[in-house]
Amino acid sequence: MFDKVLVANRGEIAVRVMRACAELGVDTVAVYSDADKHGGHVRYADEAYNVGPARAADSYLDGEAVVEAARAADADAIHPGYGFLAENADFAARVEAADGITWVGPSSDAMERLGEKTHARRVMADADVPIVPGTTEPVTEPEAVREFGDEHGYPVAIKAEGGGGGRGMKVVESADEAADALESAKREGEAYFSNDSVYLERYLETPRHVEVQIVADDPTAEGGEDETPLDESDVVHLGERDCSLQRRHQKVIEEGPSPALSDELRERIGEAARRGVAAADYTNAGTVEFLVEEDPDRDPTEPLGPDTPFYFLEVNTRIQVEHTVTEELTGIDIVKEQLRVASGEGLSVSQDEVELDGHAIEFRINAENAAEEFQPANEGSLDTYDPPGGIGVRVDDALRQGDEIVTDYDSMIAKLIVWGADREECLARSKRALAEYDIDGVVTIVPFHRLMLDDEQFVDGIHTTKYLDEELDPDLVADAQNRWGTETESDSDDDEEVTEREFTVEVNGKRFEVELEERGARPIPTPESGGSGSTQRPPQATDDDGDDDVDVAEGGEAVEAEMQGTILSVDVSEGDEVAAGDVVCVLEAMKMENDVVAERGGTVASVHVAEGDSVDMGDVLVVLE
Repeated sequence: MFDKVLVANRGEIAVRVMRACAELGVDTVAVYSDADKHGGHVRYADEAYNVGPARAADSYLDGEAVVEAARAADADAIHPGYGFLAENADFAARVEAADGITWVGPSSDAMERLGEKTHARRVMADADVPIVPGTTEPVTEPEAVREFGDEHGYPVAIKAEGGGGGRGMKVVESADEAADALESAKREGEAYFSNDSVYLERYLETPRHVEVQIVADDPTAEGGEDETPLDESDVVHLGERDCSLQRRHQKVIEEGPSPALSDELRERIGEAARRGVAAADYTNAGTVEFLVEEDPDRDPTEPLGPDTPFYFLEVNTRIQVEHTVTEELTGIDIVKEQLRVASGEGLSVSQDEVELDGHAIEFRINAENAAEEFQPANEGSLDTYDPPGGIGVRVDDALRQGDEIVTDYDSMIAKLIVWGADREECLARSKRALAEYDIDGVVTIVPFHRLMLDDEQFVDGIHTTKYLDEELDPDLVADAQNRWGTETESDSDDDEEVTEREFTVEVNGKRFEVELEERGARPIPTPESGGSGSTQRPPQATDDDGDDDVDVAEGGEAVEAEMQGTILSVDVSEGDEVAAGDVVCVLEAMKMENDVVAERGGTVASVHVAEGDSVDMGDVLVVLE
């Protein structure tokens, strides 16, 4: 087993990995950006290193900085968690090439094979895994989209090669939409994955999203031949999860086992996942995702039969957010299995030993307002944070009461995972746990989750991936937010004197904690971040162009960013004429494209952003006159 593991991530997943390491007697190293210097994962780790500014591209996505931190810490392995660099084959290859450092995950070759969706489809088809009708080569022209639609019917899905979670996917309802949708999908693919290659699939009308958790041994890890092929016996599936409750292709609630599958269909899907993974020569943990065609007229008491069509969607070459559901059902620590495989110890479980017990549901506790299109919070602190407990209740988090939320990255505060002997008990226990979850100071989607536990379609288990976007009454969401919404204004006294402080000091990028106590002195100034630390990091150059000093002529308009994000495209130039409602730029925030529009017409006087720029809420983007 390893001596020291660097976790190349942040927040709750970083803490989750560190806890597994601690139980195995392995020391841990955190990396953090300037925005995360007081983060929970930094507090939890044995040591921590700063890897750059708040912007993810300059810190968590800086592969060279992450590897250098591992060298500085003398870590002998890197675990990527999920998100950021977790599915980046180039980064995995960089780690594999680093002397004395092991990559905790599938090989970079396997990641590259399955990361390219058209290649993955070919691998699965060869392994007799059903795939959705679609292209196996990249598409570059709108005419190819129209021809595919004419042959297979509309709607058609355009998907980015490196995409996932709905990012880089556009749905084409008619031939007239082909050109704009293709351009948008390619743009998202380039922005998110540095790959503008896209492919086509028939868009299923009533899909369920069912995924199979696998762990695969590495036959070469313990002295086997270099070319030893992976066999199905090396691959263990740990059951399926149903992730059909989604908003804009982003999962909100996940559960297992699926309430819609018969045992025969469940077995067919699980065995298809094992075949496909073995054929791809894939090791370590991963998830094989499928779309299952729901019968809209199905009796909720009658599960989908063994002949129900299902299709391969993609392989997530990493651990998933919702891996916790499987852990509660099987009692298997998936992160420990990852570490065992990577270290050469091999899996601790065989397929015959896997048993699923009861039912489990995961609720993502996001800092979002479900009543306002799930808009993420742009600020806030956990004035009250009291998570639930009791039998069958698990909370994965990194924040603690008093912490300020960091809005530079995703909106997840925590994950609530509830287990019950059966689905009925699990739903009842979930109601109790969500009612106990006490959070003030930050808006969350806890009220939405409580609404879902009384929603007939969800409770009956007959919802599809389109339910939230197309069928759920938004007035019900607003009522739930009014009824159960958390307080967002702090009642604390910001002027209260505190003369005992813990300081954070960085020496050559490494983090140290220093305690200081002063009696009879004025309070020590708190850094702008709101935490209690200080750093010795030298001043950083900024891209601040003085938006606060932007001049707007009388009668003009400053178009400002309504949220923190990244500029995907700028659609106007100085001197252009725009009308009310025209798009001036596209802003990516929380994994979604947002059109920024002019509220009234005018002439573009100045443009203050460029493609790729990071902006904060209130930053001036364009000035009209």
